[in-house]
Amino acid sequence: MEQKTVMIQQRETRNKMTLVGLLAIVLWGSLVGLIRSVSEGFGPVGGAAMIYTVASAILFFTVGFPRLSTFPRRYLLWGSLLFVTYELCLSLSIGYASSGRQAIEVSMVNYLWPTFTLVAAILFNKQRASLLIFPGVLISMLGIFWVLGGDKGLDLAATLANIEDNPLSYGLAFAGAVIWAAYSIVTAKYADGKNGITFFFMLVAVALWGKYLLSGGGEMIFSARSLIALTLAASAMGFGYAAWNIGILHGNVTVLAGASYFTPILSAALAAVILGAPLSFTFWQGTAMVCAGSILCWAATRMRKRHPQGVNP
Repeated sequence: MEQKTVMIQQRETRNKMTLVGLLAIVLWGSLVGLIRSVSEGFGPVGGAAMIYTVASAILFFTVGFPRLSTFPRRYLLWGSLLFVTYELCLSLSIGYASSGRQAIEVSMVNYLWPTFTLVAAILFNKQRASLLIFPGVLISMLGIFWVLGGDKGLDLAATLANIEDNPLSYGLAFAGAVIWAAYSIVTAKYADGKNGITFFFMLVAVALWGKYLLSGGGEMIFSARSLIALTLAASAMGFGYAAWNIGILHGNVTVLAGASYFTPILSAALAAVILGAPLSFTFWQGTAMVCAGSILCWAATRMRKRHPQGVNP
């Protein structure tokens, strides 16, 4: 009887920790709209610098500061470099967008990272996968073209015209997706279970303030709206990482991994509300394709594990 009670308590605890992890997905889903709102008041670089500064403080008091002397040197070097570069790409791609709608489109390009991460795992970590990986990658890429085609959907000319309107934002978002895939591979290979998120966030803040000062600063408008947006964005970012860490360590990893693939849909929906940017039916079609492609890529790696004697060598 006592053993049964302990098992029930453990299950309840695991379910609670899974909910905490799911909260992280909701918090991250709100980031696109919040980062864009902050950049409208404090500028693309200044706003991002303030977000990561406040988020670093939140992580310091929730996750704590890691003992860097215990970290593998290769992870400390390459993990730091890749993480900082990715966060710069993400925040600045959204900040430099010319409109709320474009900020949401840019974020969809960045959400190619799950697909790229799985492809990188196959190429560099010898992750075994089934033939589903090919339609998965194709559908993800088509989904991005569908999103960027505007109301026309899959239209190459419209997509190229959209990118030419702001190549910096779209280029940073795409580079970020590739860089995060590289970071994920480096972390899996060299991190040895270490979590340097607080330190990495502080490095991002320092890099952004350096860029802000070197670029001559810029006007910052301190208003109630911009300060509220800053508080919400930094909280979503800091508490999001803290909650995800708790969920991954103590919750149901399978549930969390599956739910994370629907983040693009949640992110677009929340950003549309926060920024007041209506999205067309074709946009949602493209977003659904990005999610579906990521899920197919994930399924390709899962199915290969269950069927080691499959067609793919």
